[in-house]
Amino acid sequence: MLVIGSDHGGLELKEVIKELLVERQIAFTDLGTDNNASVDYPDFGEHVARAVATGTAQQGVLICGTGIGMSIVANKFPGVRAALVHDPFTAQMAKEHNNANIIVLGGRVLQPEAARAILATWLDTDFAGDRHQRRLDKIARIENEIRSGKF
Repeated sequence: MLVIGSDHGGLELKEVIKELLVERQIAFTDLGTDNNASVDYPDFGEHVARAVATGTAQQGVLICGTGIGMSIVANKFPGVRAALVHDPFTAQMAKEHNNANIIVLGGRVLQPEAARAILATWLDTDFAGDRHQRRLDKIARIENEIRSGKF
């Protein structure tokens, strides 16, 4: 399952993304926000990242004005590999090389059709494994050391 969330700056683009998910018959849960009132992006980034980190969801999409804030929040969670992407190439590399389990988009910097193409590429790309898995294992080791206070 996939979870999606945004702040007010990403709400409009989130609705476009949800349309694509429905078209592709991808099950998802919208974790908010649901209106244009100003909200704090860390709240919604936390909801999505926590769902992915705990295994409640396998993948996530986060959207704020630029994507920067959501990326920072999501990557605080162990096991989350949130990638802020700007075009189909970076979306492909995020999945193929980094096995990004959350894609982050900027609602104020991406046009709707560009965002659709980006998400489609990310969804259609498989993780390449091999040497890339070795690198992800190193990231997991770093996370474990930080959690255990050995950094």
